[in-house]
Amino acid sequence: MPNKDGNDRIGKEEIEDMMHRYKEQLGKEFRGTLTSDTNTASVRSLDYLEFKKEFMPKRLTIYEKLCNISEKLLKISPDKSKIPEYEEAIRICHLGATPTGVVSFSVITPLLLIVLGSIASFILFQSTFFIMFFLLAGAAIYSPLNKLPMFLANSWRMKASNQMVLCIFYVVTYMRHTSNLELGIRFASDHLAPPLSIDLKKVIWDVETEKYESIKESMDSYLDTWKKYNMEFIEAFHLVESSLYEGDEERRISLLDKSLSVILDETYEKMLHYAQNLKSPITMLHMLGIILPILGLVILPLVVSFMCQVRWYHLAALYNLALPIIVFYLGKTILSTRPTGYGDTDVSEENPELRKYRNIIIPIGPFEIKIKPIFVSMIFIIFFVLLGVSPIILHIFTAGSNWDIIIPKSGDALFAVTNKIEDPAEKFAFLGYRESLGCPPGEEGAKGLGDIVGPFGLGSALFSLFIIIGIGVGVGLYYRFKASNVIKIRDRAKQLEKEFAAALFQLGNRLGDGLPAEIAFSKVAAVMGDTVSGAFFTQVSTNITRLGMGVEAAIFDEKQGALIYYPSSLIESSMKVLTESAKKGPAIAARAIISVSRYIKEIHRVDERLKDLMADTISSMKSQVKFLTPAIAGIVIGITSMITTILGQLGSQLRVLTSGQDAQMGGAANMVTMFGEGVPTFYFQLIVGFYVVQLIYILTIITNGIENGSDSLGEKYALGKNMVTSTISYVVIALLIMLVFNMIAGSIMGNLNLGAG
Repeated sequence: MPNKDGNDRIGKEEIEDMMHRYKEQLGKEFRGTLTSDTNTASVRSLDYLEFKKEFMPKRLTIYEKLCNISEKLLKISPDKSKIPEYEEAIRICHLGATPTGVVSFSVITPLLLIVLGSIASFILFQSTFFIMFFLLAGAAIYSPLNKLPMFLANSWRMKASNQMVLCIFYVVTYMRHTSNLELGIRFASDHLAPPLSIDLKKVIWDVETEKYESIKESMDSYLDTWKKYNMEFIEAFHLVESSLYEGDEERRISLLDKSLSVILDETYEKMLHYAQNLKSPITMLHMLGIILPILGLVILPLVVSFMCQVRWYHLAALYNLALPIIVFYLGKTILSTRPTGYGDTDVSEENPELRKYRNIIIPIGPFEIKIKPIFVSMIFIIFFVLLGVSPIILHIFTAGSNWDIIIPKSGDALFAVTNKIEDPAEKFAFLGYRESLGCPPGEEGAKGLGDIVGPFGLGSALFSLFIIIGIGVGVGLYYRFKASNVIKIRDRAKQLEKEFAAALFQLGNRLGDGLPAEIAFSKVAAVMGDTVSGAFFTQVSTNITRLGMGVEAAIFDEKQGALIYYPSSLIESSMKVLTESAKKGPAIAARAIISVSRYIKEIHRVDERLKDLMADTISSMKSQVKFLTPAIAGIVIGITSMITTILGQLGSQLRVLTSGQDAQMGGAANMVTMFGEGVPTFYFQLIVGFYVVQLIYILTIITNGIENGSDSLGEKYALGKNMVTSTISYVVIALLIMLVFNMIAGSIMGNLNLGAG
């Protein structure tokens, strides 16, 4: 009877499955639990975690975990009056943390930095300087960490507000032909990039999970979070909502048009005030981040030459840790006040098919070899860094013999090899290690008399430039390779966007004449000729006539659709409007498309006006990044190299002069101890060069943020260009100035030979 048993078993499974479905349905209708093991709240929580996992940025999830761990280790509750502020910021960022976790993290992190940093640095350097440095650093980062949720919320608002013009555009564009708010919001969320798309998906999600009864109630609750920051967005959306209650079609369309005009006009006005108020913060950033630190570098060679306890790593802590963090914080503060704009997005994030273009693609016949930019960048960095540290490596292997390559003061040979420390015959040395001149006894960090210090040689200083080339150019190449292919695709799409308004207007006229969409595309393609928009419409027409596709497939097909070659949310949304409205007839499609073309023209007109407002500030910052900062720093390195050479040789000659003649020289012998070792140009150049690389990186991010808002692809492309060109500019200027100034120093010391007599 196996068949009977099998049938009974199948029948039982079907009955159980049917009962399970009915229970789920009844559970939804009565909003209750039917069995003891059914927990609707936990299911919703799990679904929401999956929702967040899919859409949330990784850096925010890491911060969540750190806050939650800190709360378990040390529970510190915030001030009750600040809890609402924390909760609002956490809600805006969709963070899975509590105010207690945030405050606990802001206390534990500075404590760990102070304790671990002080212990590690004291073991390595035996210096109380770093104990004070980490104590001050820990105290300084407490306030930013305590306010980090508010800072993240501001950053989230800036990125979201940068997409609000497009958000209203998408909602209005869709609702012109279909007066349904939920479908309009869903249409906008599908075409926007994070973070605003996440907010809109959350609005829909709250309705689906029955937190709110209607999409209007959920949307109004979300709009309340923007009351203090972006009233024009709220006003525009309320106009959109008002259109739902208009019985007259003309009045409904008028309200939709008005909503887009409101947000565009308010955007321009707010950006005007932002541009007017930007000059003072940018000037302060320029002075504190560039001018004063680099001018301070001119004095530092003299300071370190007469203060034995000052070492190169003290300067590195100041210039490569403290100052870049301050400049970055000031820059981000300036960006946090930037109002709404018309922002660009990374098309490779929106379209997974384009992610392969983030790699270096080498075509070989029908195949493509894809190389990740990080591998090329790391090989480049490692090669040049090893080349740059070769003087130190050589000294380690030749320490016993005191081997060095020198340029003699006189003689037929251009180069000579020596085994003497501070060979009297040398004019310039490759390694340039010296015997320490000693310091007053008891001074912290002082080298003993006769200890070997360096490298002070001109060759070592020049070789240190390879390290800066490796780091600066290597990082620049990484961003350049990662962004260059994708930016070309986006630029082609942006060129199409510029022409698209005119092309859409013509397409709308053809549809208005009663032509079917299939024929209208070919007519517009013929008129547009060799333009980018002409190529787009030609591709659509070709797909229709040769491949037998319908209009929708000709545009949106995943393998042959025209949008594959022109990935743009603006164009995609316009074509979606066309295909949706065409179902209601050519006349409705014509009106919808002509309206979309007018919207696109308005958006680009305002965008160009915004760029005009920012032109002076942006051009000033770009000149700082590309030339002024590298040039000033390169000149400072040349001056430093000359001062270090002169003081070093002067100290050596004084020691030769006073050696064995203390009785005759009297107090003059004490002049030897006036000169400390100073900081070798090798290390000094590394500190300044790395600071220049850091400044280029930070200023590029700030410049791109002011000009384009939140545009990650544009930021990567700008970093790729600026890191390469500005680093090379600095290296070339530093190289030339060092050579010229060291020749001057050699000439001065050749004429002033104290040991000759």
